[in-house]
Amino acid sequence: MKITYYGHACFSVEAEGRHLLFDPFLTGNPHAKGIDSTTIPADFIFVSHGHGDHVGDAVAIAKRTGATVIAPFEVGEWIESKGVANVLAMNHGGAAKTAFGRVKLTAAVHSSSITDGDQRIYGGNPAGFVVETAEGAFYHAGDTALTMDMKLIAESGVALAFAALPIGDFYTMGIEDALKAADFCGASTILGLHYNTFPPITIDLASARALAAAAKKRLLLPVPGQTLVGPEWKVG
Repeated sequence: MKITYYGHACFSVEAEGRHLLFDPFLTGNPHAKGIDSTTIPADFIFVSHGHGDHVGDAVAIAKRTGATVIAPFEVGEWIESKGVANVLAMNHGGAAKTAFGRVKLTAAVHSSSITDGDQRIYGGNPAGFVVETAEGAFYHAGDTALTMDMKLIAESGVALAFAALPIGDFYTMGIEDALKAADFCGASTILGLHYNTFPPITIDLASARALAAAAKKRLLLPVPGQTLVGPEWKVG
């Protein structure tokens, strides 16, 4: 697998020859100023909840690429209402088999609403995703607090190549809780998300790395636009 990080909570995974794009907040993302959203490939787009820094460019990219959007039910319905042809509007605990493998929606403790013009629309419940491919499995927690439900992932027997976890605190888990979340879900490698984009989620990266090292976890903090190649997650 290959991970490409685009800043904030947006990243893609290339597996089975397909591009899986997560929470594509690019337009308006200060960390993605040098990234052209009109050239990013996508076969599947995952949207964890309705906030603008996660829905972002999902509709535009889906229309350009023909990608299938996978999202919690209400968010998926809203995306479909914008003219996106291929949408899997799922709900928590549900799983689907796809061209890349299997995806299951997990619980996330957060809020969710959609800004549509001057309207604020109910966004249902936020979600995370456990994604299984022939090249490996991983967990994208979405925006969430630490929750005991994460232990169910480890108990399911899915071996995770990495877990993509928020570490920015304030709106989500901070690094301390993210390290516990990695223990809960059975991941030894963390892709850090949702940090340093805005002042409330600015963190000390050196401290985060030190805490991860003390917990014997690998913390991946790529710069926007950087690609990491598994299983060693070296820059590719």
